[in-house]
Amino acid sequence: MYMKLIIKNIKELASVEPNEKLHRLKVSGKDMLNLRTIKNSYLIIEKETISEYGLMRDYKPSMASENENVKVIDATGKMVFPAFCDSHTHLVYAGSREIEYIDKIKGLSYEEIAKRGGGILNSAKLLHDTSEDELCEQALARLEEIKMLGTGAVEIKSGYGLSTEDELKMLRVIKKLRQLSPLTIKATFLGAHAVPLEYKGKQKEYVEIIINEMIPMVAGENLADFIDVFCDRGFFTVEETERMLMAGMKYGLRPKIHANELDYSGGIQVGVKYNALSVDHLEYTGDDEIVVLLDSETMPTLLPGAAFFLGMNYAPVRKMINAGLPVALASDFNPGSSPSGNMQLVLALGCIKYKMLPEEALHAVTLNSAYAMGVSEELGSIGIGKKANVFITKPIPTYEFMPYAYGSNKIDTVIINGKIQK
Repeated sequence: MYMKLIIKNIKELASVEPNEKLHRLKVSGKDMLNLRTIKNSYLIIEKETISEYGLMRDYKPSMASENENVKVIDATGKMVFPAFCDSHTHLVYAGSREIEYIDKIKGLSYEEIAKRGGGILNSAKLLHDTSEDELCEQALARLEEIKMLGTGAVEIKSGYGLSTEDELKMLRVIKKLRQLSPLTIKATFLGAHAVPLEYKGKQKEYVEIIINEMIPMVAGENLADFIDVFCDRGFFTVEETERMLMAGMKYGLRPKIHANELDYSGGIQVGVKYNALSVDHLEYTGDDEIVVLLDSETMPTLLPGAAFFLGMNYAPVRKMINAGLPVALASDFNPGSSPSGNMQLVLALGCIKYKMLPEEALHAVTLNSAYAMGVSEELGSIGIGKKANVFITKPIPTYEFMPYAYGSNKIDTVIINGKIQK
């Protein structure tokens, strides 16, 4: 049974829609600096949605009628934000890869580790040997962790299967997670995450299996919302990417792309060409890529956790925003290159490493990241009728404190679908 929630005496209500009736789907360029807030405010949640908010001076005690099933939360000294939306994760995986982490410390590159059977191929072997039930149990624990750190929506990719059987196994686990977790979950088919060892030198054959076998079966069981391809140096070519995207689109799977993490790969251009919802990583983004993105509906998505963990180049985010682009940030939560789904840390890395201002970074982990997973109509900001995925902070001095205190958990209470999480 749903309880009416009233949060009152909010020190500052952040990321409020400027128009109560017309909600934004994303924010771009200089508009990312305009973070609308209401100080000394209240917020009312009824059933699963936000029903009202405003200044405390307009709050009436009758709003908390004794005849209703109402819970009143006093947020004195605390702030309220929309829950984070994490638009790029690989959080269904088996075990961990800390031994490769040691190899990285010793100086081996991501590509060198992959060439000797590590990286994605290592995770694929572990996943093959792990049951659906065990994968689901491990992933549920990760979902619980990120939920209590403020994430209310998450996209989860396959891609550690690399065979029809195991890709389907991963996607079925994601389907179970949707039933078991209160989080909003989107599923992405990423059979083209790497080339299995048995297809080394026969990459075209593996592409044919993805097109002719995997995609029809994924669509037949309605297991995915999106299709993704790792279009980069040493992985899949632009031509192969185009063929796989077109095959997925025939079955209603909208593209998302891993692009330009390792080089100028053409991945951004092919993503825009096929109206990808997002192109992700983007460490190698130049003037040509920015121009292409400006003339598109595709969300550039940066994954600072991976660049930080791998010691890679950082994407030119300041240049992108100054050119007028929107930017989203996501965690890339995975066992090899970003073993953390903490979006509070991602928010901080956006400021520390990309030189984003706090307002820009807050938009990047909420509304723009919601757009990057196709849910910004209902999530990512505070608006009437939007889904009530919000969190209440501990007492903090300013909203700038959220990225500033990068090592602390600033969250006191998490509310998902209008319910307090415990």
